[in-house]
Amino acid sequence: MLYSFLTSYASEFSSLNVFRYVTFRTFISFFTSFLLIIIWGPAFIRGLIKNQIGQAVRDDGPESHLKKMGTPTMGGNLILAGLLVPAILWMDLKNPLVLSALFVTLMFGLVGFLDDRLKVVKKNPKGLPGKLRLFVEFCVVAICCMYLFSTGAADGRLYFPMLKDFYLNLGWFYIPFACVVVVGAANAVNLTDGLDGLAIVPVMVAAATFMIFSYVAGHSEMADYLMIPAVPGASELVPLGAAVVASGLAFLWFNSHPAQVFMGDVGSLSLGGFLGIMAVLTKHELLLILLGGVFVVEALSVITQVASFKLTGKRVFKMAPIHHHFELKGLTESKIIVRFWIISIMLAVLSLATLKLR
Repeated sequence: MLYSFLTSYASEFSSLNVFRYVTFRTFISFFTSFLLIIIWGPAFIRGLIKNQIGQAVRDDGPESHLKKMGTPTMGGNLILAGLLVPAILWMDLKNPLVLSALFVTLMFGLVGFLDDRLKVVKKNPKGLPGKLRLFVEFCVVAICCMYLFSTGAADGRLYFPMLKDFYLNLGWFYIPFACVVVVGAANAVNLTDGLDGLAIVPVMVAAATFMIFSYVAGHSEMADYLMIPAVPGASELVPLGAAVVASGLAFLWFNSHPAQVFMGDVGSLSLGGFLGIMAVLTKHELLLILLGGVFVVEALSVITQVASFKLTGKRVFKMAPIHHHFELKGLTESKIIVRFWIISIMLAVLSLATLKLR
């Protein structure tokens, strides 16, 4: 909004041309988001405490988690605010890719907000029914994909990492595939958000990696040189990715161990949805399996645990998701968190290496 206003006067005031550069708007988007959350954070947390918006803790979980009972939650609202403000100020909201990313992120955040509200405010431990939640999430992504297809901003091609000039044209079948990618990513991040700061750093690392993919895909010469699919307008996603990284970094200020606030489903679902839609928009859907390896393992641990117990009556892990298994094995919470952070960074480096392995 402000971006469009300022650039409309660029012909009269040449200094305003700086706002046409994605790199410049990436930096100011980052600092806008970071400073807003750092400034708003303390008052926001006090408001949560005043309204008794506190975290409930599972009775069957690790005993060390009992002391977290009542810690303010739904901090994801703060993250979304820190994302939305720079989007309104510094991004091209006419770009269908930016609109799609914002739509999915905010709608998944709304689903998470309703789920949190039922759990925390209405004291309904189950929250939104699982099938209803998944149905709404699939509908959101399907609507987004149909919009992208109708505007010509996306097609049904599925590219494979490390294979140049090879793709499958899924046509309209790409839409259900994209739904699985985005919904899977959102719920995998949601499962990972179980320890102080565990989910937010891998999200930041993945978002920063997608910033690079977006910038490269948005420049046809770079994309051709690296033999990756060119996506016109994708570079406009870079300031949005910067806002997510900055929001996560500022939120970590309050979420690091011992956490002053938890992000809740409103945060984990929205951020997971953001990563999923970024994979779709940059045509790196399959690479998300590697880049989001931490989230994939967390989700698989839950699936494996449930399947094993239903089929054999036995559990594979002491507790799922797998970070709780490591806790019950004796590892300290901070050790688990930092090691998962390290793994996420290594996976990001491997993902970036695929740019030259084609």
